[in-house]
Amino acid sequence: MSKYEPLWKYLKDNNKEKYILSYEEIKNIIGFQIDHSFLTYKKEAKEYGYEAYKVSMKEKTVIFNKV
Repeated sequence: MSKYEPLWKYLKDNNKEKYILSYEEIKNIIGFQIDHSFLTYKKEAKEYGYEAYKVSMKEKTVIFNKV
């Protein structure tokens, strides 16, 4: 099980076309702050029907789109 699985399930369960989640919102979902390892794990989102379209370190947000 991936450490980001709660996030992937959140995306799938809420079934929106697009999400713009702040790092803080993601922390509330998964229980820890995302770090650089997220860039490796983000490809797992496709297994749940989403892609991490844009990770903004400046704005501290991640945009997910339904695929």
